[in-house]
Amino acid sequence: MNTKKLIAGMLFVGLCVVSQAQTAKSTSADPDNLAKEYFSQIMGVASNAMANTKLYQFVYEWLGTPYRLGGDSKKGIDCSKFSLAVYENVFNTTIGYNSRNQYANVKPVRKNDLQPGDLVFFKIRSRQITHVGIYLGDDKFAHAASSRGVMISNLNEAYWKRYYYNGGRPSEINEAMLADASSDEDDKNLH
Repeated sequence: MNTKKLIAGMLFVGLCVVSQAQTAKSTSADPDNLAKEYFSQIMGVASNAMANTKLYQFVYEWLGTPYRLGGDSKKGIDCSKFSLAVYENVFNTTIGYNSRNQYANVKPVRKNDLQPGDLVFFKIRSRQITHVGIYLGDDKFAHAASSRGVMISNLNEAYWKRYYYNGGRPSEINEAMLADASSDEDDKNLH
């Protein structure tokens, strides 16, 4: 884990140096763009798809946390507690405590209309929802996987595509997401 932090720190410093050199040429330096570029590289999401830097920073800080059923700390966490932690810390709101309860408290969102921060739900070998993650953009989502802990996966991977059920967005989150959106284009996708 320390090696991961060291490499991430070195990448961040490198980006800062490059940004500083570019800032000398351009007077319009934007720290949010630097952060977006950094998280874009780490998470594999296009920087122009990153509307909420706080979301990506929070997810990044939890990457690699081991999975623990019922866990709710960096010593171990499960998928629904991870999504709950994201919503409490990034959006200042509470959603349900398990994936089925969380789904009951959201407005369904079609896969093509997902926005960063939306929840993505899965029915894995069950008729009921058994897994939840946080959509990041570019078909990527963060979640606590029982096999590898907090990680980023792609909705188009065969496994996730097979078990994907639906997306969802708590209605009170719409305004918070809009406030952090980077373009008017995002407004067209919200219902």
